[in-house]
Amino acid sequence: MDAGHKIQALRSNIERVIKGKPAVVEMAAVALLARGHLLIEDVPGVGKTTLAHSLARSLGCSFRRIQFTSDLLPADILGVSVFHQQKQSFEFKPGPVFAHIVLADEINRTTPKTQSSLLEAMNDAQVSVDSQTYPLPQPFMVIATQNPWEYHGTFPLPESQLDRFLMRIRIGYPDPADEKKVLDRPQLLHPADELEPVLTTQEVLDLQERVEKVRLDDSLMEYLLAIIAATRRSGLLMLGVSPRGAMALHKTAKALALVRQREYCLPDDIKELAPLVLAHRVMLKTSQGTRGHRSEEAERVIQEVVESVPVPL
Repeated sequence: MDAGHKIQALRSNIERVIKGKPAVVEMAAVALLARGHLLIEDVPGVGKTTLAHSLARSLGCSFRRIQFTSDLLPADILGVSVFHQQKQSFEFKPGPVFAHIVLADEINRTTPKTQSSLLEAMNDAQVSVDSQTYPLPQPFMVIATQNPWEYHGTFPLPESQLDRFLMRIRIGYPDPADEKKVLDRPQLLHPADELEPVLTTQEVLDLQERVEKVRLDDSLMEYLLAIIAATRRSGLLMLGVSPRGAMALHKTAKALALVRQREYCLPDDIKELAPLVLAHRVMLKTSQGTRGHRSEEAERVIQEVVESVPVPL
């Protein structure tokens, strides 16, 4: 199969379980192919865990779910060195982060110290414990979830960690017709268990390499940089987009083009992705209301910034 057919097979497989959300599945595929991590900010019960599990099952790769709680420790995520009595030496016992797809469920329910233990893993695809460095399996992707409407017992993610996520998306409630399809099918404990792998991990790595070859013309590069610069000048933002954010938009634009079976980027790719890739990286001058309201406001501001920048002809 060529790249387009492989990606379509992946999307179709996941959509057997995630009903009526093709855009969400598409963005999950974009994040995977762009070698990025995904933050899903939504209410409980809309399929965040099922999406992560379905992605892992479709790739035939390892999947671990970490339920973040206030008493979770970094060692519970990364692993720990245990003294081996017979060998008279320490032996490393890997934690659940050593998987291809890691679901960090309700990541904002644990302390900043534990949240930050994921930073090295997300940034460098490796873990350091007791002065030893251990590589993580490839491909490696963290899918984190948080409830935007809840405050009690939560620790908002710091800017440094939010910046590590390639994009932030919402799943939303299904349409009545799609919800009926969910109710009509057999109520399995884990719906994704019925999925068979459609891609190997090596094929995913090859597709990630293919993303690098997608063409983004100089005029589009200037357009992208103009959007980034406009966020830094905006009177509505206290903090604009960093160079890491510019790199993220660059990578995701190429990945989206490949997902849509093109070898080149279009201005619409950048316009569509900007709110998803940039909104969680900026800081509003006014930050009233719940986290959910602030997220929506940030996306609206980014959309306004994008509309203010002329599209190259």
